[in-house]
Amino acid sequence: MAFPRKERPISDFVAARKVDEKISFVRNNHEVSGTIYKILENSVIVQLSNEDADLIGAASNLTVVSHKNYSIVE
Repeated sequence: MAFPRKERPISDFVAARKVDEKISFVRNNHEVSGTIYKILENSVIVQLSNEDADLIGAASNLTVVSHKNYSIVE
């Protein structure tokens, strides 16, 4: 038996995000930047450089970042 999905309003910040937008965030005490690869409901998948991925200890150059934990690079 499946339960119906509860619809939640999308914040203006999340609604304004676009794929290939540059963002920055802090992980393991290192500030890194990357581009949005995919936008999810509560987070984004970010594509990093291989050097930044090594710096933060990510298994690949893609990582998940909560909408609460990044800022837009202008």
